[in-house]
Amino acid sequence: MVKIQRVLPGSLAQGAGIADGDQLLSVNGHPIGDVLDYRFYLTDTLVHLALIRNGTQIDTSIRKGEYDDIGLEFETPLMDKKHSCANRCVFCFIDQLPKGMRSSLYFKDDDDRLSFLHGNYVTLTNLKDADIDRLITMHISPVNVSVHTTNPELRVRMMKNKRAGEVLSYLRRLADAGIALCTQIVLCKGLNDGTELERSMHDLLSYLPALRSCAIVPVGLTCHREGLYPLEAFSPEDAAAVIDQVNAFGDACLRTYGTRIFYCSDEFYLRAGRPLPNEDYYEDYSQIENGVGMLTSLRSEFEFELSYLEDYLPDFHAPRTVSLVTGVAAYDQISALGRQLEETVPGLCVHVHKIVNRFFGESVTVAGLLTGRDVLEQLQGKNLGDELLFPAVMLKADEEIFLDDMTPAQLSAALGKIPMRAVKNDGAELLRALLGVQ
Repeated sequence: MVKIQRVLPGSLAQGAGIADGDQLLSVNGHPIGDVLDYRFYLTDTLVHLALIRNGTQIDTSIRKGEYDDIGLEFETPLMDKKHSCANRCVFCFIDQLPKGMRSSLYFKDDDDRLSFLHGNYVTLTNLKDADIDRLITMHISPVNVSVHTTNPELRVRMMKNKRAGEVLSYLRRLADAGIALCTQIVLCKGLNDGTELERSMHDLLSYLPALRSCAIVPVGLTCHREGLYPLEAFSPEDAAAVIDQVNAFGDACLRTYGTRIFYCSDEFYLRAGRPLPNEDYYEDYSQIENGVGMLTSLRSEFEFELSYLEDYLPDFHAPRTVSLVTGVAAYDQISALGRQLEETVPGLCVHVHKIVNRFFGESVTVAGLLTGRDVLEQLQGKNLGDELLFPAVMLKADEEIFLDDMTPAQLSAALGKIPMRAVKNDGAELLRALLGVQ
């Protein structure tokens, strides 16, 4: 049973007499405990809802389209509390955060519902057989799984959870039920790389055709690791070796299965100083949210949109000087795109600023972990032109706030009231933002 916080005006639910504060008991006789129950049973075209109002059960029915929403809002998106992580992974990024940040940043989620709704990765360690049964019954697909290693004993050691090895059996149950599996391996030097990585990739192939893809990403290490497991960053030579290993395995998969399945994240290529693969390599960009092919996709989208430049020029007002901030990892790629547009459009001047991450440490190079404070300190006193662009991934997903609680408005004021614009990781949006057009 879950509490209804708000009934949308004019909705099917309001027409059926449902009111704010009612408790939703069941849909078509099925008890409702969270968002998965609600979404699954609401797909029927005729739904009978049992509700509790002031201690009394009331019943109502709604006829609707299969995927129509009936207009109910709940206290939380999940309709109950997030499931927290039961692991103590030796590579956990949250354990490497400095003290004094907002409390929500220290919450470790490991929630199968967030995997379905938002693409989050889960480790399976806080799931039971009944949870797997529910995923199969509802055919929740895909399920995104942080595998890290298929060696049960090593998985227990790396995740410091005695169930970490045994729950790997859930992968077989999900695969046999036709649930698609998107997987990731956070690679830690000296732990799950080398022969262990080879074993993991080989073992994961046993879940075909359910296995859709696997991203291999390097462990993220901040400068706040006092007292934590001693992990070492991948050197350029190490990163190159990982790329060669994964690509050799992926090439074999491509020949045998028609898809390479296994991909290194962009960060490995940047660390190794190697050029990023072309678009064909990434097939359908199945792991782009994991940083796999993100920069290649951005470049491709940008260049495609550049072919329609004439459509934008009537709205472009020269001269225009625009500044753009990015992390160390993407700096060269973003700078190249800026120069390309600058050389094509007379009157446009693009300044790309490389922001070194001093808050988390210089080994953290991705734009999504930059703070407002670092941007402010490194841009203070510089002529930023007409507008300052920054990656939208720097902001909290549901709030205009950076990781260090500074807001874009505060950053703008501190930099002389420079107009600011958040830009998504989309090449077309980046081009329009640089031009200052919609």
